[in-house]
Amino acid sequence: MQQNDDEKMTENNEEVQDEQLDETPDETEPEPESMDPVEKLESELQAARLEATEAKQAMLRMQADMENLRKRLVREHEKSRLRTLERFMSDLLPVRDSLERGLEAASDPAATVEALTEGKQLIMKMLTKAMGDHGLKTIDPAGEPFDPEKHEAMTMLTVDQLDENTVIDVIEKGYQLHDRLIRPAKVVVSRKS
Repeated sequence: MQQNDDEKMTENNEEVQDEQLDETPDETEPEPESMDPVEKLESELQAARLEATEAKQAMLRMQADMENLRKRLVREHEKSRLRTLERFMSDLLPVRDSLERGLEAASDPAATVEALTEGKQLIMKMLTKAMGDHGLKTIDPAGEPFDPEKHEAMTMLTVDQLDENTVIDVIEKGYQLHDRLIRPAKVVVSRKS
C-alpha cells in the first residue's frame, strides 16, 4: 500500500510539474509572424505619426532659431550703423562749432576779409579731414581723361591743344565713399574740331 501511495504521489507530482510547465510560456516558441494586417498597418501608422511629429518639432525649433538669429543680426547691424554715424557726427561737431564762431566773427564790424577768409579755409580743412577720416575721397579730375564711370559731362568745347575727351574744367567736384561713387564730378570735356 505504501508503494501505491508513493506511486500516486509521484504521479501527482508529475502532473503538478506538467501543469506548471503548461502555465509558463515557452521562450523558445516564436511569436506568430502573421500579425493581423490591420494591426500591423496601425502600428506602422503610429510610428510614422510619431516620426512626423518629431520632425515637425525639430523644424519649428530650427525655424525659431533662424528667426532669432535674423533679429539679432538686424539689431547688431543697426547698432553698428548708429555707432558709425555717431563717430561721424562727433567728428563734424568741431566743424559746426567753427562755423558758428566764423558767423559771429563776420558780424563784428572790425572783422577783415583776410581774417574771415583764413577762418573759412581752416573750417574747410577741418571738414575735409573729418570726411576723409571716414573714407570720403574728392574727385577733382581737371586735366585727366574723361571717365564716364566717375564724371558727368555737362558740355564739350573744341580745344585743339588738348587730346579729345580731356577734362578741361570741373564745374562741381565728385565724391567717392571708399569704392562707391556718391556723386560724379560735373565736368567740361574737350573735343577736336
